[in-house]
Amino acid sequence: MIRRGKRLAAIDIGSNSIRCIVVEVVNGGSFRILDDEKAAVRLGEALGDGRGISPAAWERAMENLARMKKIVDGYGVEYVEAVATSAVRRASNGDEFIRSVAERTGIRVVVIPGEEEARLVSLSVLHNFDMEGIRYGMIDIGGGSLEIVTALGNRIEEYYSLELGAVTLTEKFLRRDPVADEELQKLAKHVRMSLKEIFEGEDARSRCLIASGGTITSIAAMVMATRGETYDSVHGYEVLRSDIVHLLAMLVRKNLKERKGIPGLNPDRADIIVAGVVVIDELMKFFNANILRVNERGIREGLILDSLRKHSLIGDVSRQRSWRAAVLDFGRSCLVDEEHARQVARLSLEIFDALAGAFNLGDRERRLLDAAALLHDSGYFISYSSHHKHSYHLIRHADLFGFTPREREIIANVARYHRKSLPKKKHEGIARLPEPDRLLVSRLGGILRLADGLDRRRNCLVRQLRCELTETLFRVYLHGEEDLSVEIFSGKAKGTLFESAFRRKLVLTPA
Repeated sequence: MIRRGKRLAAIDIGSNSIRCIVVEVVNGGSFRILDDEKAAVRLGEALGDGRGISPAAWERAMENLARMKKIVDGYGVEYVEAVATSAVRRASNGDEFIRSVAERTGIRVVVIPGEEEARLVSLSVLHNFDMEGIRYGMIDIGGGSLEIVTALGNRIEEYYSLELGAVTLTEKFLRRDPVADEELQKLAKHVRMSLKEIFEGEDARSRCLIASGGTITSIAAMVMATRGETYDSVHGYEVLRSDIVHLLAMLVRKNLKERKGIPGLNPDRADIIVAGVVVIDELMKFFNANILRVNERGIREGLILDSLRKHSLIGDVSRQRSWRAAVLDFGRSCLVDEEHARQVARLSLEIFDALAGAFNLGDRERRLLDAAALLHDSGYFISYSSHHKHSYHLIRHADLFGFTPREREIIANVARYHRKSLPKKKHEGIARLPEPDRLLVSRLGGILRLADGLDRRRNCLVRQLRCELTETLFRVYLHGEEDLSVEIFSGKAKGTLFESAFRRKLVLTPA
């Protein structure tokens, strides 16, 4: 009988939707997602001042919560954390709703303030993004409210909560279809004034924003469709300010029926997406941020992390994580030969550093090569035969901390070409990439392929490399205490991709 870890569930009852996530604790504190259920119930619809949750929304919520409770019970969950946010906070019958949920479903719900929402969002961000030394903002936009957290690295500065949710703003400002220009201007001005009021006198500039919520994942999916990209997930996806400007211009030209047909946009969100994108547009302008990074998890993952800590199943959830440690952890889970992987990574980086200046390769590319080298043999976990292809699929679907979907795709392709055939446009992985990324894969793959050959006997005989780059040659002197003829032979045999990618003849010489 397979022994399983403890299972936890988190339920987030928002103004637009209810989300339920079920996870299982593995490896002494990390966890894997078993189920992620979503239902659009619109608790916050027509919820003006002094009003209560409507009977229709009430029943939709009860039906979906009852279904989620059955799912949770089916997984044998030990701990359930359930919270309600803006809609239930504002509703005149919010307390009655919470009591009814407990009576009809057995779920004990806690209504949390906006600042607690923001704190939970920050836990999720710190768990998923490597932001060391960077000033940035975390945001979560729901149906009823907008949460903002300012931070420097893993140091949280301030939490804010504003009534700037997509449902709330749509009902208050956008009544015509398609949206009228004067409505749009009034909405944008309201968002700007709200931000200025809470940040009065402060320097709010940030390098980037990390954002969660249905509006954000919808934005990412629409931008991804526009770019013709096909990543498995939008988690970690990067959207530029220019993407937001163009997206908003496109959305306001369309009526509701036309918006429902936009690739990447869930039709259930078509009526509130304009307001949501206006908020993001104003936020990026206000923070002077050019990059928006997508956090697909948000509050519900913050709940899970909080619960893990509360039940002593995980350490300090606010501690800054390391992308390289996460890569090594994934490699160990695939039973990678770590000594060989570290040697190939070391040699790869020595070669990279000799080429970087001449070929405009920077720290970001160096990190991608390092990760690919450490994981290039992860496919052994499935089988030796075609293990390079298995490595590609394992890495592509891995939840690698600190990397965007694009970066993960590049790492997977670089690892895939450490042996056997060279990159071809007909290959599925290469076909997904734009031309600049194909060249990068060939260059990093050529380095990795060479470095792998230089540890042919997997005993780390090559102690150091000295590299010389000329207009026609790349000469590598190999330092070691023993005969390196096998490594030189293997390096030359695996040097074809390197020579093609860098347009240099490769010469390997014992020092």
